[in-house]
Amino acid sequence: MTDVNRIIARGWSRLGQRGTVFGVALPELAAEDSEVLVLTADLVLLSGLERFQKEFPENLINVGIAEQNLIGISASLANEGYKTYATTYANFIAMRAYEQIRLNCGYMGFPVRVIGSGSGLSMGMSGNTHYGIEDIALMRAIPNMTVVCPADAVEAYWAIHASRTYKGPMYIRLTGVLNMPMVYTENLDYRIGKANVLKKGNDILIVSHGSMVHVSLEVATKLEEQGLSTSVVDMHTIKPLDTETLDTSFSSNPTLIVSVEEHSIIGGLGSAMAEYQAEKASSVPLLRIGMQDTFLHPGDYQYLLEQAGLTVDSILQRILGKLET
Repeated sequence: MTDVNRIIARGWSRLGQRGTVFGVALPELAAEDSEVLVLTADLVLLSGLERFQKEFPENLINVGIAEQNLIGISASLANEGYKTYATTYANFIAMRAYEQIRLNCGYMGFPVRVIGSGSGLSMGMSGNTHYGIEDIALMRAIPNMTVVCPADAVEAYWAIHASRTYKGPMYIRLTGVLNMPMVYTENLDYRIGKANVLKKGNDILIVSHGSMVHVSLEVATKLEEQGLSTSVVDMHTIKPLDTETLDTSFSSNPTLIVSVEEHSIIGGLGSAMAEYQAEKASSVPLLRIGMQDTFLHPGDYQYLLEQAGLTVDSILQRILGKLET
């Protein structure tokens, strides 16, 4: 494993989560374990698997544009003891192969690591056919399925390494684009299912995952400038939800709890938190920030974030507006 420092983290941030996972983490796994197999649906070049293909040609299987077969083959190999990583764009693997993931991974329990790349709005000009904004909702609904969404390239690297020995099927959601902002700049004590508290405060609690963690930290800085003490939690594992960390964060009695995600507000992290809060005797108001129940006009990544209200200024105004009501 690579000993991460700020220089390495900066280089990985330029590659983005996709480049780091497929160009760094998975080749390391294959070097450590000959039973690691990567299967792709015709995305060797677009996923950044060239290095993996060159160094471990016998550990890479390209099934072509056949996402349902991708899961079936991956599950069969996992059943034979191989550590299989199945990947294509998040929208295709989460929806086109949903029945196969539900039955072969969830029901039959085959430990396939399903990697959805280019999730959220990162596919930009490719349009709504390629946006992965419902994938967490779908994967959360499958029994036995773990759902992970790293905050940056460094956390994605550690999530992949942690997944090799993790029991059961898993969906790993890769967000953001090239030159992704850094959240982590050194080695992590990364544990699947255990959230990371990045900042502690008493007035507002922000819980986020993926690309929105760095944005949430910037929002917290601006709230602090207005005298609002703010906590930020990186809930990198959406299922199982780290309710212990949530309870600890709730115990500070914040005025407002906010979930922020590059995903539909229906069925994502905000929904998971609302479901948990609803079972408690009393709860603080929860503001869910994410994709509204609509399709966006295609454009580049930044333009899409602006449309969705997922920029620092938009999120800040939503929070301040909620506090005034």
